[in-house]
Amino acid sequence: MDTLQKYEQYVVTSHAPAMPPVEVSHAEGATLTAADGTTYLDGFAGYSVVNAGHSNPEVLGAAKAAMDRHVHVGSYLYYAPAVADLAEKLAEITPGRLEQSFFGNSGAEAVEGALRIAKAYTDRSEFISLQYSFHGRTLGTLSLGGNARRKRRAGPMASGVAMAPAPYCYRCPLHLTYPACDVACADEVQRVFDTQTSGNVAAFIAEPVMGEGGIIVPPPAYFPKVKRILERNEALFVADEVQTSFGRTGAMFASEEIGVEPDILTSAKGIANGFPLSAFTTRREIGESFLPGDHFSTFGGNLVSAAAALATIEFLERERIAEYTRQMGEHVLSVLSAWYERHPLIGDVRGKGLMIGIELVTDRETKEPAPDEAKRVQEECRQAGLLIGCGGFYGNVLRFQPPLVITQTQAERALEILDGALSAVDAVAAVPAST
Repeated sequence: MDTLQKYEQYVVTSHAPAMPPVEVSHAEGATLTAADGTTYLDGFAGYSVVNAGHSNPEVLGAAKAAMDRHVHVGSYLYYAPAVADLAEKLAEITPGRLEQSFFGNSGAEAVEGALRIAKAYTDRSEFISLQYSFHGRTLGTLSLGGNARRKRRAGPMASGVAMAPAPYCYRCPLHLTYPACDVACADEVQRVFDTQTSGNVAAFIAEPVMGEGGIIVPPPAYFPKVKRILERNEALFVADEVQTSFGRTGAMFASEEIGVEPDILTSAKGIANGFPLSAFTTRREIGESFLPGDHFSTFGGNLVSAAAALATIEFLERERIAEYTRQMGEHVLSVLSAWYERHPLIGDVRGKGLMIGIELVTDRETKEPAPDEAKRVQEECRQAGLLIGCGGFYGNVLRFQPPLVITQTQAERALEILDGALSAVDAVAAVPAST
């Protein structure tokens, strides 16, 4: 029985039918090598995780050195120097006055902790999130998510969550056009306070770039406008940077560029380059609102993961990866935008840094989503040696989120493969000509 058969027989996964038939043998930099010897360009980085590249020797070296000392003693039972050093480093590099961190194992755990401390600090119990959003798959984080399909057979959801329209300019929920709309979707947050809550809102939570929703990039004025509304209503702002942090969008944290300072910031994915770790980071007065016993994580702040995180951050800073990512992302976006006229499947191209989405439609006038075509493009790419993501609310967004160490040559090859895949699917999709 081979690995794929064992997955089918023994592994519980709702993703199995959609998983590409790639059994990974080893990985390095921005490439994966399959058990059959096929080498792939990795255009998805394990769900936007290995920002510093697969098998980064500095990260592996730090983790191995940590394992020689010990693996687990409980970082909330005894004092661990690597955890203290990592918390200090996060206080240094996170935006604004964020200073204290709590460590967990996953993005969902970081968000759950952020919710818990927001309640403790404000003595309030309600939250506002966004339609199309995704914050995790635990009960609390699913309750915040703006996608009913993700919640299927998981209800009832937690109470006390209200939803505001997403800043999804390509598919504006208010049927307006940016910038003439004056970012009316931000004004709707006040309407949500007034009509969907009991006036007991602890926090508003949003991703600076909405990843699972389809790489949705809010307009520049969106968060400053929302922040003014939150201040009027004495509610906190939680920036969910599980996916956008550690250089992914062309800055160490995407919050650095949205024009507001978060009260709480969650991070995971790229924090330790593949080792399980997450954090929420907040201002001191908020962090000190937890009383002994209020919150805990048995494996949170594991020594090995903390050491890997410190090495990851050191690598990202020294190599100026965020700056490189910004430049590479601008180049990739410019190339993709130039394809609009010759690839009728492309409805919209958007992103920041190397967090890029290509939304496919079968009709540009109606913007009818093209999820089947998106899956075919993804498969054409795989067969040609490129692995990319496919998602978004309608399942029609191709996601290019490679390791941030991808070289110029590798990026050009990835674009060449993607161009050919789109052409192959264009030829059979019968998409109406652009008007």
